[in-house]
Amino acid sequence: MRTLLVALIFITLSGKLFAQQPVPPPPLPFREVSGVVKDEKGETVPGATITLKSVSDTINTSSNEDGIFVFKNVKKAAFNLTVTNMGSETFLKKYLNSDVAKKLVLDPITLKPSSNQLNEVKINGTPSIVYKTDTVEYRASDYKVRENSTVDELLKKMEGMEVGTDGSLVHQGENVVQAKLNGKVFSGGSIAQAIKNLPADIVEKIQIVDDYGDQAARTGVKTGMPNKILNITTKPDRSVGTTGRTTLQAGSHGRYNANISLQRINANQVINIIGNIRSTVEGIGGGNPGTTDSGSPSISYRDQWSKKVQVNTNFSSNYNHNESQNMRYGFDNGRFGPTTFSENGTNESKSKGMNGSFQIEIQADSSNFIQISPNFGKSSSSSNSFYRRDQVDDFTDTAGNSLFQHRLSVGTNFSSNDNKNFGIGGLFVHTFKPRRSISINVNASRNESESSGGSDKTYNYFADSTQNIPLTSLDSAINILTRRNNNSNSMGASATYTEPISLLSLLELRSEFSRNKNDVQSLQYEDNGSGVLTLRQDLSNVFNYSVTQSRYNASYRYDGKKVQMSLGVTGIAYNLTGARINNSTGQYANSSRSTFKVVPSFRFSYMWTRTQRLQLNYNAGNSQPDFQQIQPFTDRTNPLNIVIGNPNLNPAFNHSINGSYNNYIANSRFNISLSGYANFYPDRITNNTLIKVVNKVLIRETYYLNLDGSHSYGGNYGVSKQLDDRRYNISLNGGVNYDFNTALDNNRLYHVTSWRFNERFGPRINPNDNIEVNPYVGYNLTRTFTTLPSGRSTLYQTFRFAIDGRMYFKQTYQFNYSASKNFVKGIQNSTNPFVVNMGFQKEFLKKRNLVFTLDVYDVFNQNNFIRQDPTSTGGQISTISSTLSRYFMAGIRLNLQKWSGRPQRNGKNMQRRGDGSFIYN
Repeated sequence: MRTLLVALIFITLSGKLFAQQPVPPPPLPFREVSGVVKDEKGETVPGATITLKSVSDTINTSSNEDGIFVFKNVKKAAFNLTVTNMGSETFLKKYLNSDVAKKLVLDPITLKPSSNQLNEVKINGTPSIVYKTDTVEYRASDYKVRENSTVDELLKKMEGMEVGTDGSLVHQGENVVQAKLNGKVFSGGSIAQAIKNLPADIVEKIQIVDDYGDQAARTGVKTGMPNKILNITTKPDRSVGTTGRTTLQAGSHGRYNANISLQRINANQVINIIGNIRSTVEGIGGGNPGTTDSGSPSISYRDQWSKKVQVNTNFSSNYNHNESQNMRYGFDNGRFGPTTFSENGTNESKSKGMNGSFQIEIQADSSNFIQISPNFGKSSSSSNSFYRRDQVDDFTDTAGNSLFQHRLSVGTNFSSNDNKNFGIGGLFVHTFKPRRSISINVNASRNESESSGGSDKTYNYFADSTQNIPLTSLDSAINILTRRNNNSNSMGASATYTEPISLLSLLELRSEFSRNKNDVQSLQYEDNGSGVLTLRQDLSNVFNYSVTQSRYNASYRYDGKKVQMSLGVTGIAYNLTGARINNSTGQYANSSRSTFKVVPSFRFSYMWTRTQRLQLNYNAGNSQPDFQQIQPFTDRTNPLNIVIGNPNLNPAFNHSINGSYNNYIANSRFNISLSGYANFYPDRITNNTLIKVVNKVLIRETYYLNLDGSHSYGGNYGVSKQLDDRRYNISLNGGVNYDFNTALDNNRLYHVTSWRFNERFGPRINPNDNIEVNPYVGYNLTRTFTTLPSGRSTLYQTFRFAIDGRMYFKQTYQFNYSASKNFVKGIQNSTNPFVVNMGFQKEFLKKRNLVFTLDVYDVFNQNNFIRQDPTSTGGQISTISSTLSRYFMAGIRLNLQKWSGRPQRNGKNMQRRGDGSFIYN
């Protein structure tokens, strides 16, 4: 009995114990397996072949342009993986994984170089240039620069890049407007700050991105024309560390240059401090005329606060002070007859400002994304100038009457401006399921502007081209002050919905709304002769207006592996309303205009391979008139230039077609880029100018109207070939532009056509590591024609020969030089200065990161800052500005870097997105 009782107790307890054990979940029938392939340097390997084998699977794929591969619907969690790539050892490994995980992310796979390669054979499976749908990507390791170089030196060696001495960047003929580091705005987006301060040896890739905004990046719905963005991605082993750069220089004539930059990088965390002050003339013919002092400190902070929250903020300020002496002279055959003038004077201008921005991104979960972006700015400027102008107009009206006038004007102009602005933007994206989403973007801003300006002038008239016979009865003087206040409130919103139709196609629905409201006061005061300024109500302007625009778009989008296309229709509604005080009656006069247009929308991209693509885009939109252009009465603010508004004026409209073709032949290192555009301008806003004589004084009356018929076409090309492991780079690029513009002159319809050709040949020669020679030959031609009877065709040509380079000797010494010579045809009295700059550098310390510099600018003192502008009617305007372009500077430069390895999280190397940002799992 006792034995039986013990047995029952044991059975009962055993049942309870077994009942408490959890039942393991059943294995999943399918799973997703992904990973990334890299080489020993940590750089991703695209195009590698990956084979997955198990008792139930045999699947093949290849790594994409970011080295990433994905297997879907894998049946077994235990498998063998084989990775092969030309020039690398075969990778083989067995994986035993959990069979209940939906997604398996493998550790990064590192390929070792093959030990069986012939020494003289160089194999690189990655092309130097990759063309994606909206991105051109350069592999930085294929472009060699000297140690301690900055990013601008790296960019100069890349196909299609043109780097200005002021830090500007042009890619394949288009301006690049913003800089990013690892996918996020760097130093407020300043191109110059990024490429002149970041070291070149931290760069893994250079990307030029067609950016349509954050909303488009999240939804894929693209509207309008994109901005060109520079994105710099860092090497994995240069993504945790600190880099700094300091320059101190002083020279003759009070010239100086001081710069400090410091960057702390830790994966998605970037702290950046840049400050500079200078009084220099940079490069050949660069800088501003006269004496200029400037400075622009900035600080920015970007961080991944958590897996879900990321912030990016920036604050910067700037100041500029310029003093110059200027002389202008010229002539114009004119639409009404010949004009000649000469003018000289002095000018002083000052400006300062600050701006800041803060952006927070919250990935609440896999379905919801929120972005909030407040910003603010403040700026002020002032200018003072004195001038003396002698002008002779020898006009003839339509009846053949002489309208001769000789006027001497002497006086001063001054102005000051203060601006404040602040705004906020918000973006919300909700994903219902893959490729089905809705996004809402809202923004609001306010701008407050106060300005004042005035002039104190005297006018003396003469009977002929000399100053011997004065016409004192026509002499006059003016002393006026104008104060303006403009308060502008803007708001906008857009909503986008995408609905998948099939595996590769989507339906896109998008609506946009924007409204801008302005309240403007422009009050003019005049000296009545007693030295007291009194308000001239008849010459003042007080008005308010608002502009409302809406766009409604429905499109079909196809996202194939090679073909991407969007085809739809867009409705564009436009409304302008406002009121202005009629100075004649003291009553408000109202104006209102409304239009609605329906236009197609179209985008197309075809990718033959990762190195060859074709793109076509069509865009259309309104260009609103200024509110003063549609006022229903006459503006006599300037009694010599009277403006008559047109209340029936329509907004201008623009149809734009753009296309491009790019092909990089990797085996031959040959790149070709072609682009073209066509613009058509129905209802383009233009002027009709009439000349009248009132009491022997010439009065110009300007009318506004819409005219059809204007259009323009153009194209650019770029061809480059690199030889001998890129020691020799041959590049040829150029373009042609044609413009046809209609206008009215004294109620006569006419048109002006212009042709512009430019060709540039600029090989880069690096026969060895110690010599760099970069010759340059350029040719520009501008030809204009007009149907005006008094007009004539013009021909303006410029030939430019330039060379720059460096020579290194005894390992730590460098000699650099640059020279340019221009030959100008088609302009009288043109000068062809020969500008030469030279420099010497000596490197110190073990890492050669302390450098002594000595530079001499404009050795032959020929850079006299002459600017010459041809007019469309056969004349020219020349401007000569004083400057101290010949000077020398001596100083030191210190470069510091310290790196800690690759970013890790939970003991594993962090994976990255295609823009270089790191993924926080």
